[in-house]
Amino acid sequence: MWWSVCSETRKPFCVVGKTTFVKRHLTGEFEKKYEREYLLPFALSYFLTADHCLVLANLIVGASATIGVEVHPLDFFTNCGKIRFYCWDTAGQEKFGGLRDGYYIHGQCAIIMFDVTSRLTYKNVPTWHRDLCRVCENIPIVLCGNKVDVKNRQVKAKQVTFHRKKNLQYYEVSAKSNYNFEKPFLYLARKLAGDGNLHFVETPALAPPDVTIDLAAQQQHEAELAAAAAQPLPDDDDDLIE
Repeated sequence: MWWSVCSETRKPFCVVGKTTFVKRHLTGEFEKKYEREYLLPFALSYFLTADHCLVLANLIVGASATIGVEVHPLDFFTNCGKIRFYCWDTAGQEKFGGLRDGYYIHGQCAIIMFDVTSRLTYKNVPTWHRDLCRVCENIPIVLCGNKVDVKNRQVKAKQVTFHRKKNLQYYEVSAKSNYNFEKPFLYLARKLAGDGNLHFVETPALAPPDVTIDLAAQQQHEAELAAAAAQPLPDDDDDLIE
């Protein structure tokens, strides 16, 4: 069975930082020079072995700078053993669509990322979620809002409600500052292992942050998220982000 990505890929390019997100874990370096990329969901697949927890992940990212596909292993060390995510960095162009679409078939968990400085990327989240779930039913999904280090934020915490409607885990992250960087992976690892007590015993190897989110800013982020969670859900997300 093959899955065809919808025509949303024809919309304007949006750099949401997904390839940077992967390479931050892989190389410990923030990729400062990048080309435009398409907004695509991340799809991951995994296997559990008897003697230790091994996660094999197909991470679908839509970077236009990528030709075909590149596979990157991301290692994390937990109290249950070593976890390895095999991340598939695929091309976003339509001419590679047939190749790219096939990687969704065996996805067992997912990350959908948007850019908090771009309303368009958040508006596209329901499309990617719907298409992903059409192929990979009942898988754990994390929604991530990237670039929370940027001051001119266009999608506020109170405007992010899709995860509440779909019962998804949501994290705000920053690839440039390492803020909350490991949390999506820890959440997915726990879900896949069926162990809520699983935790990382070593900090992932990351480069020093290019920018810093100070404690006051972190506390403000957390307070805004808590306040947003206490608000009633709107009938339509579009009402909040016009």
